[in-house]
Amino acid sequence: MREAKVLKYEAFASEPNQGNPAGIVFDGDSYSEDDMQKIAELTGYSETSFLLKSDSADLEIRYFTPGHEMDLCGHATVASLFALCEKGGLEKGKTYNIQTKAGILPVEISEREGRIHITLEQASPQFKAFTGDKEKLAASLGLTISDFHDKLPIVYGNTGIWTTIVPLKTLDASKRIRPNNNQFPDVLIDLPKASVHPFTFETIHPDCDLHGRHFSSPYSGTTEDPVTGTASGVMAAYMKTYGHSDQQVFTIEQGQEMGKAGKVEIAVLEENQEMKIKMTGTAVYAETLILNI
Repeated sequence: MREAKVLKYEAFASEPNQGNPAGIVFDGDSYSEDDMQKIAELTGYSETSFLLKSDSADLEIRYFTPGHEMDLCGHATVASLFALCEKGGLEKGKTYNIQTKAGILPVEISEREGRIHITLEQASPQFKAFTGDKEKLAASLGLTISDFHDKLPIVYGNTGIWTTIVPLKTLDASKRIRPNNNQFPDVLIDLPKASVHPFTFETIHPDCDLHGRHFSSPYSGTTEDPVTGTASGVMAAYMKTYGHSDQQVFTIEQGQEMGKAGKVEIAVLEENQEMKIKMTGTAVYAETLILNI
């Protein structure tokens, strides 16, 4: 038996006990893949990240839910790089390349109003049609098909991981969701391991553009993510692609239903006729865990 030191940081928040918690293990090279999975299971956070040395980038990050490894996680990236910068491992005002299983992605470290902010360029957006039964999807969320938006499609979207984008008519519908995650694989027949991300145009905070919730695949070992960076990026790309929005920057709120409120900034840029998605957020230290594995 050996000890593992895990730092808990909460992403997309500047106050403790808000935002989305992530476990961070600085000495990721010291652990096997089985060790990483066990540590993630013991922490119980939606993601725990492991920082490793890289031959092709400034560092590598691997992400584990309690159930399996993920290609990319926005909130854990923000938390990890915030923590690394806070500890002196990265410098503000610089850009670094991060190796992930979704590719090598550039990350900018900046300071706004005295706080460290992390900006991650996500993978190029991809979309696939949802061909499953909408009534069954609604039922898996504790809703009815009448709660779905009349004019916008339900699609699978990806800027690093696949999630199912579900536009809703009202904020009330979002608040009424009672998910049965175990039903998701039978409903998401095209991508059975995808998560589900309902959103609305109605928001709680007037300075926000969209309100989201994020429900995990049952294979992940968690039910709901408080504030999701990667899914927020997909949501903004969705607005440009299907909502035909001219907006360049979206502020997205999430987590209020869980008492873990946070905000994500997503910039949508066009470069050489290719959509670029940049996610920005901050984080806050919560506690240090010592685990026996």
